[in-house]
Amino acid sequence: MGLEVELEKGYGPCSVLIGEKTLDATLVQLEMANFDVILGMDWLARYSANLLCVEKKLTFKDKEGVEFNFSGTKLPHVFPEELPGLPPDRATEFVIDLIPRAAPVSKAPYPMAPTKLKELKVQLQELLDKGYIRPSISPWGAPVLFVKKKDGSVRLCIDYRELNKLTIKNRYPLPRIDDLFDQLQGAKVFSKIDLRSGYHQLKIKDGDIPKTAFRTRYGHYEFSVISFGLTNAPVTFMELMNRVFHDMLDMSVIVFIDDILVYPKDKETHVMNLRAALQ
Repeated sequence: MGLEVELEKGYGPCSVLIGEKTLDATLVQLEMANFDVILGMDWLARYSANLLCVEKKLTFKDKEGVEFNFSGTKLPHVFPEELPGLPPDRATEFVIDLIPRAAPVSKAPYPMAPTKLKELKVQLQELLDKGYIRPSISPWGAPVLFVKKKDGSVRLCIDYRELNKLTIKNRYPLPRIDDLFDQLQGAKVFSKIDLRSGYHQLKIKDGDIPKTAFRTRYGHYEFSVISFGLTNAPVTFMELMNRVFHDMLDMSVIVFIDDILVYPKDKETHVMNLRAALQ
């Protein structure tokens, strides 16, 4: 049986700003330790609120019955639906240093079924539109293939095995997984951040861009940003992440390549540390 609560004051109608829309609400004053306002079931039903878990958003209908969406975040620039284009210049740049007397290698494109060729054309255009690739006249040329992702879609990958054989390996250390788990002792609250298209957020050094060239049925291209399959990509991105989170590493944040885990020891500091990590 629930507790009876005596209501002292009521306010209404009050204006509640949801995104750019203003909705009315009648509020009552209660002693609440952890919340500023609770919008109850009656209010949610009144405006036909619907939670879309997969898309991570809410839909409402305003006073005129017009549906609108709301995605709540105080840092909208951190959570774009898609990366807007080329990343900014950073202190870390991706370089491809070759062994002495290495000569360019060019391979013929792999054969593809018509359905794969159709998908290839679509993904090439998306990469061109974002500035991630550009037409190339490089003597280098690797073939392309598709790799299936967890959600059933396919990712365009470049077979850089020949280039990787000629590349001097970057020995920057990756953290040991067991050492990372040791840092989590005693932590009870976690926030995991998986960067969207992480490799595409780091530019390639201008002089090394031609080495990334690849050949397709629809032309010869080269990457301006890191591509999947380049041998030193993981460690270079790891170095960038360590630079970004240097002051938080092993205190409230651990990083493995493009996976970030925020793990303060208590709930009170969790939001503060998460906000610091996102900024």
